[in-house]
Amino acid sequence: MSELVFFTNPQSRGRIVHWMMEELGEPYRTVWLDYGAPMKSADYLAVNPMGKVPALRHGDVVVTESAAICAYLADRFPDRGLAPPPGSAARAAYYRWLFFCAGPLEAATTAKALKWQVPKGRGSMVGFGSYDATIDALETALQSGPHVCGEAFTAADVMLGSALGWGMMFGTIDKRPRFEAYVGRVMQRDAAKRANAINEARMAQAGDV
Repeated sequence: MSELVFFTNPQSRGRIVHWMMEELGEPYRTVWLDYGAPMKSADYLAVNPMGKVPALRHGDVVVTESAAICAYLADRFPDRGLAPPPGSAARAAYYRWLFFCAGPLEAATTAKALKWQVPKGRGSMVGFGSYDATIDALETALQSGPHVCGEAFTAADVMLGSALGWGMMFGTIDKRPRFEAYVGRVMQRDAAKRANAINEARMAQAGDV
């Protein structure tokens, strides 16, 4: 089987994919990249022309963007059960919230962090509409089950759990009781704990903590 090579930095969205890698339980090799010259080197730009992490190389296949990597891995290793069955209602919810995290939620929280304001009456021009609408939609998504697709944990929970955890930590997402309960559940998973420990150890080794 082709080697899984994971490019990341412990202070990046690579932590999302690191959690996913641990959920898979497949052997993988981690390539740690510092910001600056290492991410802009010719060798790495051949992997990701954006010069950003995370990225995944699987044999001749290269995937970038956290949501895309998580979706690829869930499909490539279906026996791990990290995506609902194709054609099911749960699969529809999976696609919806996996890419909601990568689109509206990412944009809305970035706008809040940078104090960008959508001009009054121009909400229809931006994918997230408004910050409040985005956060309210997420709360609605978590009403019906312990996970965003219902009973089963999926790659969408890796994305959403990471996004909500970081957002509440850094103040870009409201600390609502439903969000805190959800993050508390998913972050207790063994894979989440292992991934966090690996990244914290890397930061300590580099003197970043």
